[in-house]
Amino acid sequence: MSENVIIKQRLSVKKQTIATISAIIGAVVLPQIFHIMGALSGTGTAVGETFLPMHIPVILVGLLAGSTSGAVAGLLSPLVSSLLTGMPSQLMLPFMMIELCAYGLFAGLLKDNKMPDIAKVLTVQVAGRAVRAVAILLAVYALGNEAIKTAVIWESVVTGISGIALQLTLIPLILYRTRNAEKHEES
Repeated sequence: MSENVIIKQRLSVKKQTIATISAIIGAVVLPQIFHIMGALSGTGTAVGETFLPMHIPVILVGLLAGSTSGAVAGLLSPLVSSLLTGMPSQLMLPFMMIELCAYGLFAGLLKDNKMPDIAKVLTVQVAGRAVRAVAILLAVYALGNEAIKTAVIWESVVTGISGIALQLTLIPLILYRTRNAEKHEES
């Protein structure tokens, strides 16, 4: 009996690891697809800032695999992306790491909550943006960082409205399809 439990735990850790790595890959690749679309349409990298594609895999992995997977994917995705692609910039990198880590962590904490998925995503968005705002305010006022302005807090919310809407629509649909597929596998 205890061997079966241990095997299940190992598989669970294995699945969480695979989910985390998949989310990191998705959070690096998906923005590049949006940047290519931006280049083709003439809007440049603004498409990434508008649609927030890096957030989607991080929030999803938190809601599907838990807070550890979400937090790790959120923390590492911007770093890996910056090292491979140069985006996000060095100036914004620490704030993106903090923000996405918060998204993944909060999503994971809500994983088993009974609230509707759209409410979970909205809660995660508000919490992640609040953590980012606090980090920026601390950097500016407590640490004296003059390279970043506090106006970026509100500007990023306004710029990302389309991305927020995309997350509120797409993530609950993916969760629904994933759960539906799992139910059919169990049958």
